[in-house]
Amino acid sequence: MSAATNTMPLAADMASQPAFSLELAYRAHAQDVLRTAYRITGRMADAEDVLQTVFLRLSARPPAGVENVEGYLRRAAVNAALDTLRSRSTWGEVELPETIASPSSAFEAAHIRDSLRRAMLQLSPRAAEVFVLRFVEGHDNREIARMLKTSAAVIAVLLHRTRRQLQKELRGRERGR
Repeated sequence: MSAATNTMPLAADMASQPAFSLELAYRAHAQDVLRTAYRITGRMADAEDVLQTVFLRLSARPPAGVENVEGYLRRAAVNAALDTLRSRSTWGEVELPETIASPSSAFEAAHIRDSLRRAMLQLSPRAAEVFVLRFVEGHDNREIARMLKTSAAVIAVLLHRTRRQLQKELRGRERGR
């Protein structure tokens, strides 16, 4: 055997590395993935499905050369959550909260969330991700820029365009009622 061959990891070691990395990624980021998915889908069962989907995909095809695992997994969660929303065949279903102070306000809030989720389906995955990070998870533009490795100015422009697109989409839906 040559010296170059001796430095190569064994096949068993290579196979165990992705599983170990997957376990670390899961431990470190599963709650973030679940939270992101829940905020988009609005249903814990869907969010759990998204969590499972994201990590199953990751186990089948580990990303190569990803520097920002948190950002990568967040984007994967957004994409999988949007896929889940697109595949829903029962848009008429509305989850009722545990306590209902005022039936009309709970219904209105559920209607607004449902309309917003539908409108978000028209967004690009990047725009949806930035919108969720800013307006659902409460990160400021600088934090989002750091997570996505871009500038705060780019995030501000994208958020402005995204808000305008969502407003236009929601107005169109209101007129169509």
